[in-house]
Amino acid sequence: MLATVTSLAVLGVRAYPVQVEVDLAPGLPAFNTVGLPDGAVRESKERVRAALANSGFYLPVNRITVNLAPADIKKEGAAFDLPMALGILAASGAVPAEALLGLGVVGELALDGAIRPVRGVLPMAARARALGLKALLVPEANGPEAAVVEGLRVYTVGRLDQAASHLLGREELPQAQADPALLALGQDSHGLDLNEVRGQEHVKRALTIAAAGGHNVMMVGPPGSGKTMLARRLPGILPPLSFEEALQVTQVASVAGTLSSGQALVTARPFRSPHHTISDAGLIGGGTIPRPGEVSLAHQGVLFLDELPEFKKSVLEVLRQPLESGVVTITRAAATVDFPARVMLVAAMNPCPCGYYGDPKRQCTCAPQQVRNYFNRVSGPLLDRIDIQVQVPAVPFKELAADTAGPPSATVREQVVTARERQAARLEGSGVFCNAQMGTALTRKYCRLSNAGLSLLEKAMERLGLSARAYGRIHKIARTIADLEGSETIELQHLSEAIGYRSLDRNIA
Repeated sequence: MLATVTSLAVLGVRAYPVQVEVDLAPGLPAFNTVGLPDGAVRESKERVRAALANSGFYLPVNRITVNLAPADIKKEGAAFDLPMALGILAASGAVPAEALLGLGVVGELALDGAIRPVRGVLPMAARARALGLKALLVPEANGPEAAVVEGLRVYTVGRLDQAASHLLGREELPQAQADPALLALGQDSHGLDLNEVRGQEHVKRALTIAAAGGHNVMMVGPPGSGKTMLARRLPGILPPLSFEEALQVTQVASVAGTLSSGQALVTARPFRSPHHTISDAGLIGGGTIPRPGEVSLAHQGVLFLDELPEFKKSVLEVLRQPLESGVVTITRAAATVDFPARVMLVAAMNPCPCGYYGDPKRQCTCAPQQVRNYFNRVSGPLLDRIDIQVQVPAVPFKELAADTAGPPSATVREQVVTARERQAARLEGSGVFCNAQMGTALTRKYCRLSNAGLSLLEKAMERLGLSARAYGRIHKIARTIADLEGSETIELQHLSEAIGYRSLDRNIA
């Protein structure tokens, strides 16, 4: 008496098939699970036993062996509960085994037979379609998420006895359908608008340039100058997610378990702001069975690191590779896992430990060596990956009390979208999508300067003491400014503004 149920599991953000083989053999009653199960999978037998009993079924009085194949990959989580229960029913003849052919099954069982949602259903559904399965059986709460995948029938079930009735042909389970309202890709800036920030027009300009070119940003200023307010409004001026980008973001959220109940698709760009006490595994991901970290949860969105020098140096250093490649690679003894990590980094810091170095109204109490040590907590290689560096001074009272406000986020966003469209047309076929992602060859090709521009840049590097790492960054920023202005060539005014965004090179180089 043998039955096989096709299930799925997730490794990284990719799913793979798992064959749940259930064998009922004569002998003393026992329930053994093999195939490298973790603790949660080994405990499934207790949930399955209680769920069967409370759904009107009984565990066969046999020696039950459940094998999870392939046996060389460690299995985790409770998503195999429902496949195990249906496999036992099929092996005992309570439901027809042929009804399970071509059907993928995932779900966690409660003791009363209810079926609870599981993580990673979106990549599972995509993999089920690729495997040629005719249908997928998922918990009710996971239905909208799985229905995003076209070309696959998705049945939703709330209880074990309903799943059995469906297999017996007595009750047709409902099929999940993608709700167009839940898939509408628009702008959700969490109710935050750029025109709510008084003053700081030069910082708003810097953030507009950053959004237009996908550049990383560093904001330096005293406490209360509006750094966090500005950073939180950056997603509102970024271009809307494309459907492909939304799928990528949703897959990461599904694997991490951060999707809301009934949510089909993440339609707004993520904004993640981890605390400075975070560990390196929390930031880039990790664990015995790797999980995505904050940098992957911010994929296609904004990763905001407030009080940057307060983060552990080892934590900041692990960011260098993801910022360069857009991918986090985690290697364990059993497998190597890749998580997407294409983010805009926005960092904020005080100019010194007390926060008032250079403030015209508040006296700094820090010694010069303390200021240098504070800046040195952020390494040169990490600063090398931050294109735009902007000072954020305290806002004068007149600007705070003024009734006038700058343009709303929607207006700024239109300018950003237009600039991104110019870049997409220029970079088509190159594998990159915005100016910040250009390598050396593309920068030389598309960011050429006139003789007057080269002369200006040479003088700036000599007189202002700009570092060598600023050279390529200035070219890219100037190209983005030109795109915002609708100019095919980089003019002197574009280059001059770009040079002004390398303030930290002058301060600490």
